[in-house]
Amino acid sequence: MYAAIIFVIPPICFVMAALTDFLEMTIPNRIPVILLSAFFLVAPFSGLTLGEFGWHVAAAGLVFAACFGLFALNVMGGGDAKLLSAAAIWFGFNHSLFEFLAYTGYLGGVLTIMVMLVRANWAKFATLGVKLPKTLMVANKIPYAIAIGAAGLMAYPQSPLMISVIASH
Repeated sequence: MYAAIIFVIPPICFVMAALTDFLEMTIPNRIPVILLSAFFLVAPFSGLTLGEFGWHVAAAGLVFAACFGLFALNVMGGGDAKLLSAAAIWFGFNHSLFEFLAYTGYLGGVLTIMVMLVRANWAKFATLGVKLPKTLMVANKIPYAIAIGAAGLMAYPQSPLMISVIASH
């Protein structure tokens, strides 16, 4: 059960966040809640020392503080901030967190350019019969959970919990 939670919950949450942000331009609060709850459920059985557990919580706290600052400056959406923070706890304060954040930044930049190009050329896409969610075309924001989710899927195999489960099987 422990291994199944580690293998399944974060990837499903990453995909669901990306899909709902793409389709609805919102990230349901239940997704970060599930990520956090699942981590706290499996952490006691994961073999993490108290210090390692503390670093995981510190990683989430530091990411939340940075994201809260960006949210306060109206640079980042609240759902993105919650999702990044909840995802960060699974990585801990190590190379996998920095890999996740770097992927998020890179993919977010590519996503932003792509969305801007699609919006600027929407009439051309519409004549080709391309159907995209109306919220994507009219909203004045970028569905950044697509980048966060993709980055999470890319970096998660290098996370400490995933590595420990793979090593134990």
